[in-house]
Amino acid sequence: MKPFDPQRAEPGRYPRLQAALDTVNRDFAATLPDQPPLALMVWDEQVYVAVSDGSWHHEGLQEPDDDASDDDALGLVADAAQETVADRLRRAWPVCPSHGTGTHVRPEGTAVDWEGWGEGESERLVWWCGGGAAGDCHDLAAVGELAAALTRP
Repeated sequence: MKPFDPQRAEPGRYPRLQAALDTVNRDFAATLPDQPPLALMVWDEQVYVAVSDGSWHHEGLQEPDDDASDDDALGLVADAAQETVADRLRRAWPVCPSHGTGTHVRPEGTAVDWEGWGEGESERLVWWCGGGAAGDCHDLAAVGELAAALTRP
């Protein structure tokens, strides 16, 4: 049995996952400025998005194939970051300031009855809010651009 000894990812080893994490970390810093940035950890040939103590809570990731889009990597990393933050920091993240509810990564412009990832959807990924009791769902901001959305009047 392999000992549990996760290590920080070597710089340059997972370029697409790291680029996606850099994007997600812009939103993390904008919403949780007192927290150190999220990091990539590696254990047993899998990559994980971890909080500052090196812990995570999601299934392992692998560097996307060459034919996958950068948004594929961004979606994987953003989902993994949300799972880790929810479990390790015990909070929904990111939260819509208008509704006080957690948001989710979705293609831009999806409706409340969206059924999951499919062909022909927008390539741009956003933090999507399901809205309040009235169900007034909306795109909060593109992933990586949350700071601008939080400072709008």
